[in-house]
Amino acid sequence: MKTKIHAIAGIIGFLTIALFWTSTLYSELFTDYTTIAAIKAAILNGMFVLVPAMAIVGASGMSLGGKRQDRLSLAKKKRMPFIAANGLLILVPAAFYLEFKAASGAFDTSFYAVQFLELLAGFTNLAMMGLNIRDGLTLTGRIGRAS
Repeated sequence: MKTKIHAIAGIIGFLTIALFWTSTLYSELFTDYTTIAAIKAAILNGMFVLVPAMAIVGASGMSLGGKRQDRLSLAKKKRMPFIAANGLLILVPAAFYLEFKAASGAFDTSFYAVQFLELLAGFTNLAMMGLNIRDGLTLTGRIGRAS
């Protein structure tokens, strides 16, 4: 049961970040300021889904990993603190800042600098979470082990 909860929370976290990332990129490239502001508000509201999902995946992952010392478990354990720090120190504050700036119509240099940082940090987290998903699927035997 714990494995299923971990997997579901991980997929929810991954897909939520992917949705935030693609919505941001699409809105920045193809829409107007009103839509960008709406996307930023939606992302901030989406934190009510993302933050609990990430907390659940982190806690359940630590519980499942326990004292395991195999290569894949150690790799997942090394990535998780960076994913968490990236989220808590960059992505969450950036979401608040960007929503505030967009809501007030301040699409200035600082908005776009933080926007670039947010896209970079989000892509980084997606890449590392993707590796964790791959390693988790390998650990559970759902995909074959790499040779």
